[in-house]
Amino acid sequence: MSTVFKFENEIVQRSERAKSVEFHPTQPWILVSLHSGTVYIWNYQSQTTEKTFKVAESPVRSAKFIPSKGWVIVGSDDAFIRVYDYGTMEKIKEFQAHKDYIRCLCVHPTLPYVLSASDDSVIKLWDWEKDWMCTQTFEGHSHYVMRVAFDPRDPNAFASASLDGTIKIWNVHSSAPKVTLDGHEKGLNFVDYFSRDDVLYLLSGSDDYTAKVWDDKGRSCIQTLEGHEHNVTAVCAHPELPIVITGSEDETLRIWDANGFGIKHVVKFGHGRIWDIAYQKGSHRVAVACDEGIAVVEIVC
Repeated sequence: MSTVFKFENEIVQRSERAKSVEFHPTQPWILVSLHSGTVYIWNYQSQTTEKTFKVAESPVRSAKFIPSKGWVIVGSDDAFIRVYDYGTMEKIKEFQAHKDYIRCLCVHPTLPYVLSASDDSVIKLWDWEKDWMCTQTFEGHSHYVMRVAFDPRDPNAFASASLDGTIKIWNVHSSAPKVTLDGHEKGLNFVDYFSRDDVLYLLSGSDDYTAKVWDDKGRSCIQTLEGHEHNVTAVCAHPELPIVITGSEDETLRIWDANGFGIKHVVKFGHGRIWDIAYQKGSHRVAVACDEGIAVVEIVC
């Protein structure tokens, strides 16, 4: 008999449109960036706001913790990156990073690197140990770069997703892509890695209303996840559970079996379009960024 997964114990924190969410690895905190230009840290245990940063007058589409430094890094539509100490709320650094909106930031798990992706079609690598010097620029996409993700097994590799309809695989030491994956019918909003049975895969979400699973070694699409009725904006594989979660502008979250990729559960929160999904390692907790704020749920089986 197949396992049934569902969402329980929903907590909702209403706000302006939330664009990104991320769990802190040790504190009971969720970092939320808003379309209004504000970023806040929310304590899901006490259900209170710990810190609020008014970053810009323009939308903040990506905010990430850098836990080893006690920082928050933020990218916004004014093309600036800003870094804050989340203990003192002091602004550590501010600089123009791109020529257009910053869509995504990605913090390297072990090295002092941050990737930024922009509507200027460029990806940049920043080194905070070199006073935030841009140490590499990556060009090859022909449209907005919506998402970047570091390879969890190769510290020098990462993937990107673009509205040009492709995923590209890069090495941090080369400005040109190593591999291009092309299989979606429209632009891509999301890419991430996940492991299953010790094999590494890529996940992508697209404006063609589908998500796809890619074999990282064979560089081929092995499964298409169909069922959403609008753009797929976020995709993630939960590290503690054998599931893939997709979110969409159709306002639903869908749970798929990470082995056979069959649909397991569909939930419509009623909080508007979904823009981002984050999981918490070591738990079954998931946070979702929506038009009307964030939802935090437990996945139970």
